[in-house]
Amino acid sequence: MELHKVLEQKVQEAVKSIFNVDLPTVEFQPTRKDFEGDITVVVFPMLRVVKGNPVQIGNQIGEYLVEHVSEVSKFNVVKGFLNLVIADSYYLDFFNAIMADATYGYAKVNSKDAVMVEYSSPNTNKPLHLGHIRNNLLGYSVAEILKAAGHKVYKTQIINDRGIHICKSMLAWQKFGEGETPESSGLKGDHLVGKYYVAFDKAYKAEVQELVADGKDKATAEKEASILIEAQEMLRKWEAGDNKVVMLWKKMNAWVYEGFDTTYKNMGVDFDKLYYESNTYLLGRDVVKDGLEKGVFFKKEDGSVWIDLTDEGLDEKIVLRSDGTAVYMTQDIGTAIQRVTDFPDINGMVYTVGNEQDYHFKVLFLILKKLGYSWAEKLYHLSYGMVDLPSGKMKSREGTVVDADDLMDSMTATAASISEDLGKLEGYSNEEKQQLYKTIGLGALKYYILKVDPKKRILFNPEESVDFQGNTGPFIQYTYARIQSILRKASNVTLSGIEKSLELHEKEKTLLKQLQIYPETVQLAAENYSPALIANYTYDLVKEFNSFYQQVSILGEADEQKKMLRVALSKKVARVIESSFRLLGVAVPERM
Repeated sequence: MELHKVLEQKVQEAVKSIFNVDLPTVEFQPTRKDFEGDITVVVFPMLRVVKGNPVQIGNQIGEYLVEHVSEVSKFNVVKGFLNLVIADSYYLDFFNAIMADATYGYAKVNSKDAVMVEYSSPNTNKPLHLGHIRNNLLGYSVAEILKAAGHKVYKTQIINDRGIHICKSMLAWQKFGEGETPESSGLKGDHLVGKYYVAFDKAYKAEVQELVADGKDKATAEKEASILIEAQEMLRKWEAGDNKVVMLWKKMNAWVYEGFDTTYKNMGVDFDKLYYESNTYLLGRDVVKDGLEKGVFFKKEDGSVWIDLTDEGLDEKIVLRSDGTAVYMTQDIGTAIQRVTDFPDINGMVYTVGNEQDYHFKVLFLILKKLGYSWAEKLYHLSYGMVDLPSGKMKSREGTVVDADDLMDSMTATAASISEDLGKLEGYSNEEKQQLYKTIGLGALKYYILKVDPKKRILFNPEESVDFQGNTGPFIQYTYARIQSILRKASNVTLSGIEKSLELHEKEKTLLKQLQIYPETVQLAAENYSPALIANYTYDLVKEFNSFYQQVSILGEADEQKKMLRVALSKKVARVIESSFRLLGVAVPERM
């Protein structure tokens, strides 16, 4: 039984024995650092059923616990707080139990419902950018955390590969660069297609200016620009299955997919199943027609189909246009249902999408519930804030976007510059140095983004993220590498069961307490879909280890049992750092 449960039961027993009343609940909190103790029982809430002085009540309960609970070695009472000192033997028992457990912190695989996590979901008219980096890192990390918490997880994305924006890139390539390929240009395929998306926008704006100069008002000019009309005509041909247009679409999309694959590989994210909007945009229409018959939706005079959500504090929402064509909401309804058909064991989905779509997902989830799908109760919008750079907001049409590939390369270069300045890489080959720079640079980027609560907006500062001090990825990576150095020097220390009679140093005990909360942190991060909880737990663990390292001799300890404990403790801390960083998609270097 968990210690908290044992203590709760024994506190209730004590109150019944001493005061002859039933105590419904017991409130615990960690003992404040300025008092002696490990776990604190808060006495004040008991005053509702136990009448008397809180200090006296605390002392009486404390005496009972020392006598009846082997894990409680002593206590003290400060005002209405009963501070319990937990016996060293309890923590040593715990450590002996987890010392050789390679999967410590993770729940049994597939012990919970299957969940699908959607992330990335880019357009095929431009490369991935800084916003996609946050999306991918969040979605991938949440998927890994859910797995560690015991869920079976399917990672997916829906690729927005059709529509007017795709035709704009296609048309611009025909007009301004037909014949240029990724091979001939030396550009990644997604970068090449993105170049023509920007070229379309420039040509369109120039034509609108000409029309305005000729006397048209701006709104009319924007609608009548010939290049836009050509793009709209291309979209109509694509929807009609025009062979020439479809072949061009396939060719340019293939370039983009190859480029995306390279970016995903460099970023360290992957997917189990891909969905394409070109296959899903017709989904949902039959569902809407069924829902119309069941009275979930209603038809307006022009023939369009809507749902009335005003009773739920929302608006009326269109789900089918008057000409019978689908809107995004229709597609999303159909795609959700299709996913459960494809993976029947799914009992929940996580959509990693920016907070500008909060309203859309409220409506989507509500519609699916009204349609009677039981799994709709377990849909979650992992809503996140935008990422800004000190230079300001990004605009993809104008080509001022912060490209994901460029940013990752820049992070590697920044890590190289800082590492060279620190001068700690003697004896490394150039290849080893480059790999290390990439590990540090990407680790810095991922940790900086994931340590922030998903809902908050981020101002990403590349230089700050690669700092080797403070709450950063490189600081944690450096501590891991330091531990590996200790372990290499301690290769002759045999690690076996630690004697229960050993007296713990205060810093050893603090470190053990931090290790103890790792499994519950993983569960909490899964429940809250928050990698930030894992990131900040790891930072706290590393801070505690560095304090331990500074105040306690490890390899210089004369007592063999104490030395064995400290080496084993260092090894376990390193394993938990590696384990928690794996959940964030961050690698750890053996040397730095």
